[in-house]
Amino acid sequence: MEEAQWYVAHTYSGYENKVKVDIEKTIENRHLEDQILEVTVPLQDVERVKNGQIQQAQEKVFPGYVLLHMVMNDDTWYVVRNTRGVTGFVGPGSKPVPLTEAEVRSMGLVSSGESKSVPVQVDFEVGDTVIVTAGAWADRESTVQAINPAKHTVTIYVDVFGRETAVELDFTQVKKK
Repeated sequence: MEEAQWYVAHTYSGYENKVKVDIEKTIENRHLEDQILEVTVPLQDVERVKNGQIQQAQEKVFPGYVLLHMVMNDDTWYVVRNTRGVTGFVGPGSKPVPLTEAEVRSMGLVSSGESKSVPVQVDFEVGDTVIVTAGAWADRESTVQAINPAKHTVTIYVDVFGRETAVELDFTQVKKK
């Protein structure tokens, strides 16, 4: 018997979870558990800062795609390809191409022992006008000069005794004007 590999199926945008559920039901109904081992829609945790508030969320890493750990044969190809919402496999023509080991590792499908930092999305960018909501500079209006996602900080300039001075603040201390 062939060894299972990771394949990528393209889906209609927004149908990824429905496709996953439908394939899992078909696997159970047709007793293909030993051939299609895993169906996944990779998600990542993100933090969004909006109006000075941190919000936790999950978003799809690859919108429009479902990853499958499976043994490729006529039965498994047919099941996946004929699932409502699936437009095809990734590969030339109708021939699916498995992911390489490096690709699988980089996607976190095989644990690499590394901890991943949570990406942060803010509702402002460099050049936007923001209002400081907390701290010594509260209620001041300024322009974003730099954003440091790793430290969760934003750099702005404030007027101190008639001179522009760079100030680094936490994301939660500013909000977009």
